[in-house]
Amino acid sequence: MKKFRGSSDYVASNELMNAVNVAIALQKPLLIKGEPGTGKTMLAQSIAEALDMPLIIWGIKSTTKAQEGLYVYDTVQRLYDSQFGEGDVSDISRYIKLGKLGEAFTSEEQAVLLIDEIDKADLEFPNDLLWELDRMEFYINETKETIRTKHRPIVIITSNAEKELPDAFLRRCIFHYIEFPSEEKMREIIRVHYGDVDKKLVNEAMKAFYDIREMRDIQKKPSTSELLDWIQALQIAGCDVNRIAEEIPYIGVLLKKNQDIDAAEEHRRYRR
Repeated sequence: MKKFRGSSDYVASNELMNAVNVAIALQKPLLIKGEPGTGKTMLAQSIAEALDMPLIIWGIKSTTKAQEGLYVYDTVQRLYDSQFGEGDVSDISRYIKLGKLGEAFTSEEQAVLLIDEIDKADLEFPNDLLWELDRMEFYINETKETIRTKHRPIVIITSNAEKELPDAFLRRCIFHYIEFPSEEKMREIIRVHYGDVDKKLVNEAMKAFYDIREMRDIQKKPSTSELLDWIQALQIAGCDVNRIAEEIPYIGVLLKKNQDIDAAEEHRRYRR
């Protein structure tokens, strides 16, 4: 059995690697929760890279229905073809398009299937996938065909905890919560992305970053990805490191709300 041990561009804790490997061994979906920007989506990409598997991504929206992940029957195209004599309209299979689950089930090699931000969909969405994720098969009514998985995919499901998921769904998953990185872990993440970055710049940037995150009035705390973007912006601009201690250059890279920017700047003025 293949085991996940992280990848060259993704820093995974031992607990996270263990959760991935348990999910693979038990052949159950791995449900990942955590703050936005803590690397939930990148985890699936890292697993696919490390295990040399194709990655299939099903990005969930508020309007997404479970059926779309299985297959779609294109009745409009069939009607068009019947009117204008294009092809054999009696062959319904020509008008069946597999969704992302269907692609993962029929893949010629084992794939990593990412169901990204499942909590964006309505409450019934997870329950509508229980049978398919349990049995790794689904039925196409139009062709009277059962699609069964050729190679059971590694299923990674992410959630930002915008709403609670049904208990019946949770029982079928392995669960892991990605904690926000400690300063030590954050330094490791920064080294992976920017190995040659100036250490003093990193020190000052991290001080300002964690200082902002600890402020009570911040509505949307900056994430790991925003810190990485900020460090890159400071590098590209050739920013004087001493400025970071006195102000917050390019604060719009870190904070995305007017009231948060105002609160951060007020906080910095107060501390002087």
